[in-house]
Formats: sequence, C-alpha cells, structure tokens
Amino acid sequence: MVEAASYSAVETLRDGRRVDIRALRQDDRDELLAAVGRTSPESLYRRFFTVKRGFTEQEIAFFLNIDFVDHVALVTVVDEASRPVIVGGARYILLRPGKAEVAFAVIDQYQGQGIGTALMRHLAGIARGVGIRELTADVLPENNAMLRVCATSGLPLTTKYESNIVHVALRLDGTV
Repeated sequence: MVEAASYSAVETLRDGRRVDIRALRQDDRDELLAAVGRTSPESLYRRFFTVKRGFTEQEIAFFLNIDFVDHVALVTVVDEASRPVIVGGARYILLRPGKAEVAFAVIDQYQGQGIGTALMRHLAGIARGVGIRELTADVLPENNAMLRVCATSGLPLTTKYESNIVHVALRLDGTV
C-alpha cells in the first residue's frame, strides 16, 4: 500500500516535459493560491460550478487540511524558470466505505498535456490501495476535458445525465 501523505512520482507530459506528482503539503498554500490566480474563470467554473475568483479562509483551510485517509490530495508541480510551480491538482473525499468523490483542476496553459490523466491514474492507485472500489464525480456536460479523462482512464465507467450534471462512476476493480 502506498503512503498517500508522502506520495511522489515523476511523469512525462505529452510535450516531453517531466513533472512531479506528489501529495499536497501544508506549505503549498501560496503556490495553490497562485495556481488559482492563473486559472481562467471558465476553468474555475467547470471545477466549482459557480463563478469563483477567490476563496474564503474557511475554504482554503478545507483545501489544505488533508488527513490522507478520508481526504487525499495530489498536486502536479512543474519547473518554471528554475522554480517549482503547482499547475494542477486532484483530490478524493471518502463518501462512505469503498466510495469516494474526485475532483480535478489544471491551470489553462497546461491543459491538454496529460496532467488530468496522470492525476487520475495516481489518485486511482492510491484509492484502490486503501480499498476504495468506486470513484464518482459530478461533471458539467460542457466539461469535455474531465469527461475525456474519465472515459480514457481505462476504468469501467458509467454515466448518468441529470439536470445539467453528468454523474460519473468509475470502478476501481478494473486496471489503470
């Protein structure tokens, strides 16, 4: 079983750039907020289902206070001008034993490079290792990138369309 709180892996993006995928840390606060500032209003809307340009202290605390048991978060870090920068993140929150909800965000200039796919693979591996059998997500129908990440994950997938939301369920008894 992989220790989620110290998780770290290296991936290669479609453009050949290497990135780190690692556990979110408490000291990532400034970088996490900077990533939000670099994300378009449209991408934030697709992630949060509302117009969002900033977060309350309570929301920030929720995003950063990860127990790595019921709430696991990973970030993607790239090197920009010899400085590590967060450009994407994913998390799952346990809904009940065996089932967790996932969410992803990637800043616009890095979308389409395979970050979401890599985050899904790593998050699914961690979840599977702790006995989670299903990952779910509520996705806006126009969020083609997230729907594509789910559809190409290699995991058995079911979708249900309901009043402007696509409910996605991914079974972890498949292979990634």
